[in-house]
Amino acid sequence: MWRAFGGMILAYNRRMSGGSGPSFRFCARSFLFLSVLATAGFALAQTPAKAAPPAGSDGERAAKLAESGHCTEALPLLRKAIHQTASHDLKKRVGLDGLHCAMTHDVPYESLEFLVVLSRDFPHDPEVLYAATHAYSDLSMRSSQDLARDAPFSYEVHELNAEALEMQGKWDEAGVEYRRILEINPMLPGIHARLGRTLLSKPQPAAVEVEQAKKNFEEELEIDPRNAAAEYVLGQLAADAKDSATAIQHFTRATKLDTTFSEAYLGLGTALNSAKRFAEAIPALEAYEKLAPDSPSGHYQLAFAYAGAGRRDDANREAALQRQTAEALEAVKRKAAIAQEKQQAPDSQAPEPK
Repeated sequence: MWRAFGGMILAYNRRMSGGSGPSFRFCARSFLFLSVLATAGFALAQTPAKAAPPAGSDGERAAKLAESGHCTEALPLLRKAIHQTASHDLKKRVGLDGLHCAMTHDVPYESLEFLVVLSRDFPHDPEVLYAATHAYSDLSMRSSQDLARDAPFSYEVHELNAEALEMQGKWDEAGVEYRRILEINPMLPGIHARLGRTLLSKPQPAAVEVEQAKKNFEEELEIDPRNAAAEYVLGQLAADAKDSATAIQHFTRATKLDTTFSEAYLGLGTALNSAKRFAEAIPALEAYEKLAPDSPSGHYQLAFAYAGAGRRDDANREAALQRQTAEALEAVKRKAAIAQEKQQAPDSQAPEPK
């Protein structure tokens, strides 16, 4: 059951973040403690004397100015060059120099212009991704500091604290912060659901905590009836309690509120299978398969539904796909585990010091 809670909360987080992973606002805070160190990495040598513009193209002159420690003079030129430079290599150099200068010369929001171009033109470049990670982290830290300074008693400060506590796995402390928010504004959308999330995210929530979480998600729907993620969690809680009828109702509403909510389609199909309503389960599971074609769970449940509906050939096809996707997923896990072991193991082949 506890593993199911983990998957349920992961699915909830994905929907609340609007993507396949945690929201940037939430995840960026995991890098906040790095940003102080990152600032040192962004720092460029500075000299008080004003340098003469180096020879070469506009982009080259701007980059050389920045790299020689003259960011104040270089930034206007870098902002112009990033949009005009045709050379791929020079554009990356200009973008990184502009990013570094903006982040270290008290104009951090000018970095956004460079981040847009770098992210668009170099989406898979590890150097760009590394620099962007630290830049976004620093911007996040600055914004959180501004919030704490300008509105220290606002509910947003409590929300920020709660999210940070959740990142540390301090579920009870995070719950205290969310309750303080509800004292300030009991009708604020999202907070009842987050309070429920803290209860279900514990390693082994007690039965009374699961019941309280259920109540929190129900209260969320009273405030925000279009919260598909809350419907999904209530559906999963009902399914775990073997209440297929209630689970089907919640999962159905979740799929209608958000037609791209893949986990809700899987939950609906699985609940219909449990109720032996195989023909009704097939459309939901086929929808899930289109959204998540590499999911062994989807192929398994669809094979089960096809078999229950008497569609033997379709069931055999899905069973074969379930085996294939399960083997592929296991191979990926093995590769990841081997890579992690190699990274953590000491370098046994390193030469002995003389």
